[in-house]
Amino acid sequence: MAAWPAVPLLINLGGSLLGFAATLTLIPAFKDHFLAARLFGQDLNKTSRRPVPEAQGVISGAVFLIILFCFIPVPFLRCFVEEQCVAFPHDEFVELIGSLLAICCMVFLGFADDVLDLRWRHKLLLPTMASLPLLMVYFTNFGNTTIVVPKPFRVLLGMHLNLGILYYVYMGMLAVFCTNAINILAGINGIEAGQSLVIAASIIIFNIVELNGDYRDDHIFSLYFMIPFFFTTLGLFYHNWYPSRVFVGDTFCYFAGMTFAVVGILGHFSKTMLLFFIPQVLNFLYSLPQLFHIIPCPRHRLPRQQLTLPATVRSYSRGLSRKCTFLTSPPLRSFLTRLNPSTGKLEMSYSKFKTKNLSVLGTSILKVVKILHIVDVRSGTDENGEYTECSNMTLINFVIKLIGPTHERNLTLLLLLIQVLGSTIAFSIRYQLVRLFYDV
Repeated sequence: MAAWPAVPLLINLGGSLLGFAATLTLIPAFKDHFLAARLFGQDLNKTSRRPVPEAQGVISGAVFLIILFCFIPVPFLRCFVEEQCVAFPHDEFVELIGSLLAICCMVFLGFADDVLDLRWRHKLLLPTMASLPLLMVYFTNFGNTTIVVPKPFRVLLGMHLNLGILYYVYMGMLAVFCTNAINILAGINGIEAGQSLVIAASIIIFNIVELNGDYRDDHIFSLYFMIPFFFTTLGLFYHNWYPSRVFVGDTFCYFAGMTFAVVGILGHFSKTMLLFFIPQVLNFLYSLPQLFHIIPCPRHRLPRQQLTLPATVRSYSRGLSRKCTFLTSPPLRSFLTRLNPSTGKLEMSYSKFKTKNLSVLGTSILKVVKILHIVDVRSGTDENGEYTECSNMTLINFVIKLIGPTHERNLTLLLLLIQVLGSTIAFSIRYQLVRLFYDV
């Protein structure tokens, strides 16, 4: 019995390697299909204005789902080959199916976002809706809403605290955060897929370390998802690396975030999983004034304009049915960085607005961040009166502020090193600092 979980994991690994090869092959194979359907954009961080296929996360997500659909019966084969299995583990089966349903919903909704270019309020609503199957699985299989109180608060709250409905609110918010945290730390080649790779690798290492612990089954369940996710994302990362031949799209950000939320919630290590999101948490906190529009925030996509398709794609497009509806124009990719054509390096981008339109709270925030030197703020006068400019509040811009203009590839590498450093800190907190707050 002890050796049995190794068999499903090996099968899972084999399927994941096939998924890696499939993702590598399918992305270039479907390039013309996406271009013909007007699902492409311009990379404004390049001097070339060639069309780049969008929403390629739908391919890696589809391959991931196919791998796990085929894998569904594998963990339960022991019930057919071992006499000791007296009852089918329906709870484990529901857990697996519910997780796949939540991820599948998120892939679909993410692709809808890429096609329809939804507003930010929809980006918050969609993950909430997709997380409902996940929360129902947790309710039916576990239903435990009691947490262990950290040592400093036990005098007031006791050893354990039952959060009730608030625990489900927390899990729903976790799904929303994971999907959008990757989405707002984006904009340069390879960063979305790259940060997801580092997070997935960190979770896999954590799961393997914990296999000898008390929650072995939970970590095996997590590995069932994380191994194929890592390899399909690796295939996507290969094509998305500088100079990017594809864009991952919101589909991938939603798909990746929901996959992390699934393993964190049903694997019962949501707090540890959040530790692997340290750079994303910092980026979120840094971006809050613009996310809540206290300080004006430009959209990630600039106004649409018509692009010229390659001749082969135009020919392919004309061969499609007239019933097909195309986007009238493809999106441009600005993502809050600015290319200096003379140096070939990325510089900080700025948000420009009328000074008089800024609220009292916004003015106060700008004064504080200017004193702390964490945002570049400048003002002037033009034909429309007094204006204020501030560098957009993203971790990418902050790194450029610290090191100066830099090449896009080097900037991506530096941000991925920050992600690795975040995971190193997460492991230190999980296995060392945790002793100050919990009995281990």
